[in-house]
Amino acid sequence: MRCLPWLHDRCRGVVTFYATGPLSMFWRPAMAGKYSAAGSSRNFGYGRDLAYAGREALIDYYGDGHFATVATHASRFGQFSEWAREQGIRDLARNDPERLLRDFSEYVGQQVSSKNLAVAYGQNLISSAQVVLRAMTGDSGIKVSPSDYCGSRSNVRKDRPGSLDRAQAAKAAASMRAAGRDRAASVVELARELGLREREATLADLPRLEREARETGVVNIQEGAKGGRTADRLVPVSQEAYKALRTALDTSPEGSRNLLAAGESYRKFVDGELREGRQELKAAGIAGYHDCRAAYACERYTQLTGHEAPVVTGSRIAPRDLDMTARAEISQELGHVRVDVVGNYIGGVK
Repeated sequence: MRCLPWLHDRCRGVVTFYATGPLSMFWRPAMAGKYSAAGSSRNFGYGRDLAYAGREALIDYYGDGHFATVATHASRFGQFSEWAREQGIRDLARNDPERLLRDFSEYVGQQVSSKNLAVAYGQNLISSAQVVLRAMTGDSGIKVSPSDYCGSRSNVRKDRPGSLDRAQAAKAAASMRAAGRDRAASVVELARELGLREREATLADLPRLEREARETGVVNIQEGAKGGRTADRLVPVSQEAYKALRTALDTSPEGSRNLLAAGESYRKFVDGELREGRQELKAAGIAGYHDCRAAYACERYTQLTGHEAPVVTGSRIAPRDLDMTARAEISQELGHVRVDVVGNYIGGVK
Protein backbone atom coordinates (compact mmCIF):
# COMPACT_ATOMS: atom_id res chain seq x y z
CA MET A 1 0.00 0.00 0.00
CA ARG A 2 1.56 3.28 -1.09
CA CYS A 3 1.23 6.59 0.71
CA LEU A 4 -0.56 9.08 -1.52
CA PRO A 5 1.08 12.45 -2.32
CA TRP A 6 -1.19 14.31 0.05
CA LEU A 7 0.21 12.48 3.08
CA HIS A 8 1.95 15.56 4.44
CA ASP A 9 4.09 16.72 7.34
CA ARG A 10 1.03 17.85 9.28
CA CYS A 11 0.25 14.16 9.82
CA ARG A 12 3.31 13.90 12.10
CA GLY A 13 3.44 10.22 11.31
CA VAL A 14 -0.15 9.53 12.36
CA VAL A 15 -2.15 7.83 9.64
CA THR A 16 -5.42 6.00 9.39
CA PHE A 17 -6.26 3.17 7.03
CA TYR A 18 -9.39 3.72 4.98
CA ALA A 19 -11.23 1.61 2.45
CA THR A 20 -13.97 3.10 0.28
CA GLY A 21 -14.11 0.33 -2.26
CA PRO A 22 -12.10 -2.53 -3.71
CA LEU A 23 -9.89 -0.19 -5.76
CA SER A 24 -9.77 2.87 -3.54
CA MET A 25 -7.93 1.85 -0.39
CA PHE A 26 -5.35 4.38 0.73
CA TRP A 27 -3.66 6.10 3.59
CA ARG A 28 -5.15 9.39 4.75
CA PRO A 29 -3.65 12.19 6.87
CA ALA A 30 -4.56 12.96 10.43
CA MET A 31 -7.55 15.26 10.93
CA ALA A 32 -6.67 18.95 10.88
CA GLY A 33 -9.91 20.96 11.12
CA LYS A 34 -11.53 22.47 14.18
CA TYR A 35 -13.98 19.57 14.51
CA SER A 36 -11.19 17.01 14.69
CA ALA A 37 -10.90 17.56 18.45
CA ALA A 38 -14.43 16.23 18.77
CA GLY A 39 -13.45 13.18 16.77
CA SER A 40 -15.06 14.20 13.48
CA SER A 41 -13.08 13.15 10.43
CA ARG A 42 -15.58 14.51 7.89
CA ASN A 43 -13.77 16.61 5.28
CA PHE A 44 -10.54 16.46 7.27
CA GLY A 45 -12.26 17.75 10.38
CA TYR A 46 -13.58 20.96 8.82
CA GLY A 47 -17.27 20.08 8.88
CA ARG A 48 -19.94 17.92 7.29
CA ASP A 49 -20.97 20.34 4.53
CA LEU A 50 -18.29 20.49 1.84
CA ALA A 51 -18.75 24.15 0.91
CA TYR A 52 -18.65 25.14 4.59
CA ALA A 53 -15.61 22.94 5.18
CA GLY A 54 -13.79 24.61 2.31
CA ARG A 55 -14.42 28.06 3.72
CA GLU A 56 -13.30 27.02 7.21
CA ALA A 57 -10.12 25.56 5.75
CA LEU A 58 -9.42 28.84 3.95
CA ILE A 59 -9.91 30.84 7.15
CA ASP A 60 -7.57 28.45 8.94
CA TYR A 61 -5.05 28.67 6.09
CA TYR A 62 -4.96 32.47 5.72
CA GLY A 63 -5.48 33.39 9.37
CA ASP A 64 -6.69 36.86 10.26
CA GLY A 65 -7.38 39.18 7.35
CA HIS A 66 -7.47 38.36 3.62
CA PHE A 67 -11.26 38.51 3.81
CA ALA A 68 -11.70 39.28 0.11
CA THR A 69 -9.37 36.44 -0.91
CA VAL A 70 -11.19 33.97 1.32
CA ALA A 71 -14.57 35.11 0.00
CA THR A 72 -13.46 34.81 -3.63
CA HIS A 73 -11.98 31.32 -3.28
CA ALA A 74 -14.93 30.14 -1.17
CA SER A 75 -17.44 31.39 -3.72
CA ARG A 76 -15.69 29.57 -6.57
CA PHE A 77 -15.23 26.44 -4.44
CA GLY A 78 -19.02 26.33 -4.25
CA GLN A 79 -18.92 25.13 -7.87
CA PHE A 80 -16.57 22.31 -6.88
CA SER A 81 -18.78 21.30 -3.95
CA GLU A 82 -21.86 21.21 -6.19
CA TRP A 83 -20.00 19.07 -8.72
CA ALA A 84 -18.77 16.74 -5.97
CA ARG A 85 -22.31 16.38 -4.62
CA GLU A 86 -23.51 15.36 -8.08
CA GLN A 87 -20.81 12.68 -8.10
CA GLY A 88 -22.08 11.36 -4.77
CA ILE A 89 -19.05 12.67 -2.90
CA ARG A 90 -19.78 14.02 0.56
CA ASP A 91 -16.50 13.51 2.37
CA LEU A 92 -13.15 14.45 0.84
CA ALA A 93 -11.32 12.51 3.53
CA ARG A 94 -12.62 9.28 1.97
CA ASN A 95 -11.28 10.19 -1.46
CA ASP A 96 -8.02 11.15 -3.11
CA PRO A 97 -8.15 14.98 -3.30
CA GLU A 98 -5.66 15.19 -6.17
CA ARG A 99 -7.64 12.74 -8.27
CA LEU A 100 -10.84 14.66 -7.52
CA LEU A 101 -9.16 17.88 -8.60
CA ARG A 102 -8.13 16.30 -11.91
CA ASP A 103 -11.65 14.98 -12.49
CA PHE A 104 -13.16 18.36 -11.66
CA SER A 105 -10.65 20.05 -13.97
CA GLU A 106 -11.70 17.76 -16.81
CA TYR A 107 -15.34 18.65 -16.17
CA VAL A 108 -14.57 22.38 -16.19
CA GLY A 109 -12.51 21.94 -19.35
CA GLN A 110 -15.51 20.33 -21.04
CA GLN A 111 -17.69 23.26 -20.00
CA VAL A 112 -15.16 25.68 -21.48
CA SER A 113 -15.00 23.69 -24.72
CA SER A 114 -18.79 23.79 -24.93
CA LYS A 115 -18.68 27.59 -24.49
CA ASN A 116 -20.65 27.33 -21.25
CA LEU A 117 -17.77 28.93 -19.35
CA ALA A 118 -15.18 31.51 -20.32
CA VAL A 119 -11.56 30.34 -20.35
CA ALA A 120 -10.58 32.77 -17.60
CA TYR A 121 -13.45 31.76 -15.33
CA GLY A 122 -12.77 28.08 -15.89
CA GLN A 123 -9.15 28.57 -14.93
CA ASN A 124 -10.20 30.51 -11.84
CA LEU A 125 -12.55 27.70 -10.75
CA ILE A 126 -9.75 25.15 -11.01
CA SER A 127 -7.23 27.40 -9.26
CA SER A 128 -9.59 28.07 -6.35
CA ALA A 129 -10.42 24.38 -5.97
CA GLN A 130 -6.70 23.69 -5.85
CA VAL A 131 -6.14 26.36 -3.18
CA VAL A 132 -8.95 25.00 -1.00
CA LEU A 133 -7.85 21.38 -1.31
CA ARG A 134 -4.32 22.37 -0.35
CA ALA A 135 -5.68 24.26 2.63
CA MET A 136 -7.81 21.32 3.74
CA THR A 137 -5.09 18.71 3.41
CA GLY A 138 -1.99 20.79 4.06
CA ASP A 139 -0.41 19.25 0.97
CA SER A 140 1.17 21.78 -1.38
CA GLY A 141 1.89 18.93 -3.78
CA ILE A 142 -1.72 18.91 -4.98
CA LYS A 143 -1.32 20.63 -8.30
CA VAL A 144 -2.80 20.78 -11.78
CA SER A 145 -2.30 23.26 -14.59
CA PRO A 146 -5.59 25.09 -15.32
CA SER A 147 -4.39 25.96 -18.82
CA ASP A 148 -3.93 22.26 -19.60
CA TYR A 149 -7.68 21.78 -19.17
CA CYS A 150 -9.09 25.14 -20.27
CA GLY A 151 -6.51 26.46 -22.70
CA SER A 152 -4.70 29.74 -22.34
CA ARG A 153 -6.70 32.74 -21.31
CA SER A 154 -6.52 35.98 -23.22
CA ASN A 155 -5.99 39.18 -21.28
CA VAL A 156 -7.69 41.10 -24.05
CA ARG A 157 -11.45 41.37 -24.15
CA LYS A 158 -12.95 40.31 -27.47
CA ASP A 159 -16.67 40.81 -26.86
CA ARG A 160 -18.49 44.12 -26.44
CA PRO A 161 -20.05 44.33 -22.92
CA GLY A 162 -23.77 43.65 -23.07
CA SER A 163 -24.43 46.40 -20.54
CA LEU A 164 -22.65 49.04 -22.62
CA ASP A 165 -26.16 49.76 -23.83
CA ARG A 166 -27.40 51.43 -20.66
CA ALA A 167 -30.97 50.42 -21.53
CA GLN A 168 -30.02 46.74 -21.14
CA ALA A 169 -28.56 47.35 -17.68
CA ALA A 170 -31.71 49.27 -16.75
CA LYS A 171 -33.84 46.39 -18.04
CA ALA A 172 -31.96 43.89 -15.88
CA ALA A 173 -32.21 46.14 -12.81
CA ALA A 174 -35.94 46.67 -13.34
CA SER A 175 -36.50 42.90 -13.65
CA MET A 176 -34.56 42.33 -10.45
CA ARG A 177 -36.67 44.84 -8.57
CA ALA A 178 -39.84 43.28 -9.93
CA ALA A 179 -38.59 39.98 -8.49
CA GLY A 180 -37.87 41.58 -5.11
CA ARG A 181 -34.11 41.70 -5.63
CA ASP A 182 -33.67 45.43 -5.07
CA ARG A 183 -30.18 45.16 -3.61
CA ALA A 184 -28.89 43.09 -6.53
CA ALA A 185 -30.31 45.77 -8.82
CA SER A 186 -28.28 48.39 -6.97
CA VAL A 187 -25.14 46.28 -7.38
CA VAL A 188 -25.77 46.30 -11.14
CA GLU A 189 -26.21 50.07 -11.20
CA LEU A 190 -23.18 50.81 -9.03
CA ALA A 191 -21.03 48.50 -11.16
CA ARG A 192 -22.29 50.10 -14.37
CA GLU A 193 -22.01 53.74 -13.27
CA LEU A 194 -18.96 53.66 -10.97
CA GLY A 195 -17.08 50.56 -12.15
CA LEU A 196 -17.36 48.80 -8.79
CA ARG A 197 -16.76 45.12 -8.18
CA GLU A 198 -19.62 43.10 -6.65
CA ARG A 199 -17.99 43.17 -3.23
CA GLU A 200 -17.23 46.89 -3.43
CA ALA A 201 -20.80 47.73 -4.43
CA THR A 202 -22.16 45.57 -1.62
CA LEU A 203 -19.91 46.90 1.16
CA ALA A 204 -19.62 50.53 0.05
CA ASP A 205 -20.22 53.11 2.79
CA LEU A 206 -23.21 54.59 0.97
CA PRO A 207 -23.80 57.67 3.18
CA ARG A 208 -20.13 58.65 2.80
CA LEU A 209 -20.10 58.13 -0.96
CA GLU A 210 -23.33 60.08 -1.41
CA ARG A 211 -21.92 62.97 0.61
CA GLU A 212 -18.64 62.98 -1.30
CA ALA A 213 -20.49 62.85 -4.61
CA ARG A 214 -22.76 65.72 -3.64
CA GLU A 215 -19.98 67.91 -2.27
CA THR A 216 -17.07 67.17 -4.62
CA GLY A 217 -18.35 65.22 -7.62
CA VAL A 218 -15.82 62.47 -6.86
CA VAL A 219 -15.98 59.41 -4.58
CA ASN A 220 -13.15 57.50 -2.91
CA ILE A 221 -13.70 53.73 -3.14
CA GLN A 222 -12.38 51.97 -0.02
CA GLU A 223 -14.71 49.33 1.42
CA GLY A 224 -14.45 45.88 -0.14
CA ALA A 225 -11.45 46.80 -2.28
CA LYS A 226 -9.46 43.86 -3.64
CA GLY A 227 -6.61 42.74 -1.42
CA GLY A 228 -7.60 45.19 1.30
CA ARG A 229 -6.04 48.08 -0.62
CA THR A 230 -6.33 51.42 1.14
CA ALA A 231 -4.76 53.85 -1.36
CA ASP A 232 -7.10 56.54 -2.61
CA ARG A 233 -9.18 55.37 -5.54
CA LEU A 234 -11.00 58.39 -6.86
CA VAL A 235 -13.87 57.89 -9.29
CA PRO A 236 -15.78 60.76 -10.95
CA VAL A 237 -19.52 60.84 -10.40
CA SER A 238 -21.87 61.42 -13.34
CA GLN A 239 -25.57 62.22 -13.02
CA GLU A 240 -26.35 58.53 -13.60
CA ALA A 241 -23.83 57.51 -10.93
CA TYR A 242 -25.28 59.93 -8.39
CA LYS A 243 -28.75 58.58 -9.10
CA ALA A 244 -27.43 55.03 -8.57
CA LEU A 245 -25.92 56.08 -5.23
CA ARG A 246 -29.16 57.69 -4.09
CA THR A 247 -31.14 54.60 -5.08
CA ALA A 248 -28.68 52.30 -3.29
CA LEU A 249 -28.90 54.48 -0.19
CA ASP A 250 -32.69 54.18 -0.23
CA THR A 251 -32.37 50.42 -0.78
CA SER A 252 -29.92 49.90 2.08
CA PRO A 253 -31.53 47.92 4.94
CA GLU A 254 -32.55 49.92 7.99
CA GLY A 255 -29.64 50.61 10.31
CA SER A 256 -27.04 49.65 7.69
CA ARG A 257 -24.52 51.83 5.87
CA ASN A 258 -24.22 49.37 2.99
CA LEU A 259 -26.38 46.83 1.17
CA LEU A 260 -26.10 44.10 3.81
CA ALA A 261 -28.71 43.71 6.53
CA ALA A 262 -27.69 43.56 10.18
CA GLY A 263 -26.10 40.19 10.88
CA GLU A 264 -26.01 39.23 7.20
CA SER A 265 -22.69 38.02 5.81
CA TYR A 266 -21.36 38.94 2.40
CA ARG A 267 -21.17 35.25 1.53
CA LYS A 268 -24.87 34.78 2.30
CA PHE A 269 -25.77 37.73 0.08
CA VAL A 270 -23.60 36.42 -2.76
CA ASP A 271 -25.01 32.90 -2.55
CA GLY A 272 -28.55 34.23 -2.24
CA GLU A 273 -29.79 37.42 -3.87
CA LEU A 274 -26.77 38.09 -6.08
CA ARG A 275 -26.72 34.58 -7.48
CA GLU A 276 -30.47 34.64 -8.08
CA GLY A 277 -30.13 37.96 -9.89
CA ARG A 278 -27.90 36.44 -12.56
CA GLN A 279 -30.95 35.08 -14.36
CA GLU A 280 -32.20 38.63 -14.94
CA LEU A 281 -28.78 39.66 -16.20
CA LYS A 282 -28.65 36.82 -18.70
CA ALA A 283 -32.20 37.55 -19.85
CA ALA A 284 -31.04 41.09 -20.67
CA GLY A 285 -28.03 39.82 -22.62
CA ILE A 286 -25.53 40.65 -19.87
CA ALA A 287 -22.95 37.99 -19.00
CA GLY A 288 -22.65 38.91 -15.33
CA TYR A 289 -22.11 41.71 -12.84
CA HIS A 290 -18.53 42.09 -14.03
CA ASP A 291 -19.85 42.92 -17.50
CA CYS A 292 -21.23 46.17 -16.05
CA ARG A 293 -17.76 47.06 -14.82
CA ALA A 294 -16.40 46.51 -18.33
CA ALA A 295 -19.15 48.73 -19.73
CA TYR A 296 -18.10 51.49 -17.33
CA ALA A 297 -14.50 51.17 -18.54
CA CYS A 298 -15.53 51.33 -22.21
CA GLU A 299 -17.67 54.40 -21.61
CA ARG A 300 -14.87 56.13 -19.70
CA TYR A 301 -12.47 55.35 -22.55
CA THR A 302 -14.78 57.16 -24.97
CA GLN A 303 -15.06 60.13 -22.61
CA LEU A 304 -11.28 60.35 -22.21
CA THR A 305 -10.25 59.79 -25.84
CA GLY A 306 -13.25 60.81 -27.90
CA HIS A 307 -13.19 57.37 -29.56
CA GLU A 308 -15.02 54.13 -28.87
CA ALA A 309 -13.11 51.39 -27.07
CA PRO A 310 -11.15 48.90 -29.21
CA VAL A 311 -13.46 46.07 -28.14
CA VAL A 312 -16.34 47.98 -29.75
CA THR A 313 -14.61 49.01 -32.98
CA GLY A 314 -12.45 45.91 -33.40
CA SER A 315 -9.17 47.83 -33.17
CA ARG A 316 -7.66 50.92 -31.60
CA ILE A 317 -8.64 54.19 -33.29
CA ALA A 318 -7.39 56.68 -30.70
CA PRO A 319 -3.76 57.86 -31.01
CA ARG A 320 -1.47 55.59 -29.04
CA ASP A 321 -0.37 58.21 -26.50
CA LEU A 322 -3.98 59.22 -25.82
CA ASP A 323 -4.95 55.54 -25.61
CA MET A 324 -2.27 54.80 -23.01
CA THR A 325 -3.15 57.88 -20.94
CA ALA A 326 -6.78 56.77 -20.87
CA ARG A 327 -5.82 53.22 -19.89
CA ALA A 328 -3.75 54.52 -16.97
CA GLU A 329 -6.67 56.60 -15.71
CA ILE A 330 -9.19 53.77 -16.12
CA SER A 331 -6.82 51.36 -14.35
CA GLN A 332 -6.75 53.68 -11.33
CA GLU A 333 -10.52 54.13 -11.32
CA LEU A 334 -11.09 50.37 -11.49
CA GLY A 335 -8.66 49.73 -8.63
CA HIS A 336 -5.96 47.93 -10.61
CA VAL A 337 -2.23 48.36 -10.15
CA ARG A 338 -1.23 47.25 -13.66
CA VAL A 339 -2.35 49.20 -16.72
CA ASP A 340 -2.24 46.13 -18.99
CA VAL A 341 -5.17 44.61 -17.06
CA VAL A 342 -7.44 47.24 -18.63
CA GLY A 343 -7.34 45.19 -21.83
CA ASN A 344 -9.68 42.77 -20.05
CA TYR A 345 -12.29 45.52 -20.09
CA ILE A 346 -11.81 47.62 -23.22
CA GLY A 347 -9.81 45.48 -25.65
CA GLY A 348 -6.23 45.55 -26.91
CA VAL A 349 -3.92 48.35 -27.97
CA LYS A 350 -3.55 47.27 -31.62
